[in-house]
Amino acid sequence: MEDKTRNEQYNNYVKAKIPKTKPWPSLFYSFLVGGGICLLGQGINDLIMLILPNISQVSAWAYTLIILIFLASILTGFGVYDQIGKFAGGGSIVPITGFSNSIASPSIEFRSEGIVYGICVKMFTIAGPVIVFGTCASIVVGFIYWIVGLF
Repeated sequence: MEDKTRNEQYNNYVKAKIPKTKPWPSLFYSFLVGGGICLLGQGINDLIMLILPNISQVSAWAYTLIILIFLASILTGFGVYDQIGKFAGGGSIVPITGFSNSIASPSIEFRSEGIVYGICVKMFTIAGPVIVFGTCASIVVGFIYWIVGLF
């Protein structure tokens, strides 16, 4: 019985401390920033295609992703991407720039622990499970695709 009361007290404490958000403005800001990141990516891709007309579309998109990842890492280093994340929420996390931020942030935070134990080890604390799950899921889906292709 004592555990139930303690749990209820803790839940009430957490509810009191959680910042209150307004769902509709949050959704609008998320959509606005996420769309802006996608618009920026499309603009970069169009600019690459304009400057290098003989490049394939696949190569242009690869360069676009490299540029977006680089820009997100730089903005993370200067602390700007964190402010964008506070404003936009999921709109800044879902695009590939959010993945870049999830790798760069721990590296910056733990750089005082050294290159190996700080930057290299902590770099994948957030993104590591995503990479592992993505790799495992792609193996399973590829295996299923291979099995279906045999029939």
